[in-house]
Amino acid sequence: MKLDGRRLSDNVEDRRGMKTGTKIAGIGGIGGLIVAALFVWLSGGNPLSVINQGSGFATSSEIRGDYKPTPREEEYAEFAKQILAGTEDVWTEEFRKLGLQYRAPKMVLYTGSVQSACGSASSAVGPFYCSGDETLYIDLSFFDQMDKQMSAGGDFAYAYVIAHEVGHHVQHLLGTLDEAHGQMSRMSQTQANQVSVRTELQADFYAGVWAYHDNKMFGSLEPGDIEEGLNAASKIGDDYLQKQAQGYVVPESFNHGRSDQRVRWLEKGATTGEIKYGDTFTPAYSDL
Repeated sequence: MKLDGRRLSDNVEDRRGMKTGTKIAGIGGIGGLIVAALFVWLSGGNPLSVINQGSGFATSSEIRGDYKPTPREEEYAEFAKQILAGTEDVWTEEFRKLGLQYRAPKMVLYTGSVQSACGSASSAVGPFYCSGDETLYIDLSFFDQMDKQMSAGGDFAYAYVIAHEVGHHVQHLLGTLDEAHGQMSRMSQTQANQVSVRTELQADFYAGVWAYHDNKMFGSLEPGDIEEGLNAASKIGDDYLQKQAQGYVVPESFNHGRSDQRVRWLEKGATTGEIKYGDTFTPAYSDL
């Protein structure tokens, strides 16, 4: 991506080096077979289901005086601030077209563990969005894990991670996220998983919409960027990760979507750039 000279978002709180008194929440089943951060965020689990296990965490925090970020981590931090700024510019304009006012989310950079309005969490949950404080949280080491553990690296792949979480914020502002969570609370687990898939695929679509308009505004995309994102999407489908972890898939447990679905909806957003084409809730589940 071409980001030289791009502004940095002011909506970033840097908590790196702050140690929160936590215990890592247990991640059972196939999550224990691969890197926990990748699995919980990228495949079969909802990060908030781990975060909300409040009894597993303490809430005290302190500044770790010996913490010093690496040059690579500082590059990631600047990159994340630039991408967040890009989402602010794009979604402010897209909401204006709808006659709405966009309220930008905050982003918290942390290391190890963090306290959010959704509870305390370790970096094992991966990047997540909390609607309670309208904030996305990310331990930047996750980008290295994407590259080394999943062969899903690249600057646009990392941007996709941030844009996906911002996509959940867009859903929150539009009322979609709360409605989906309300439906899920009244359903069987299998039915709730299907609503979760619809929610995640729409966040993928919104990530694509952001890419379309960011490129239109700033000429940010370079040859191969979209392919990096699609490669990442193909590696984070529930079916792909379950096959990697246990050799078979359990479709009724999917709650982020198959690889082909995630690729299709990300690509659709990046191709059309139109929010109106992102309805993942009306079509039959088999047509997603």
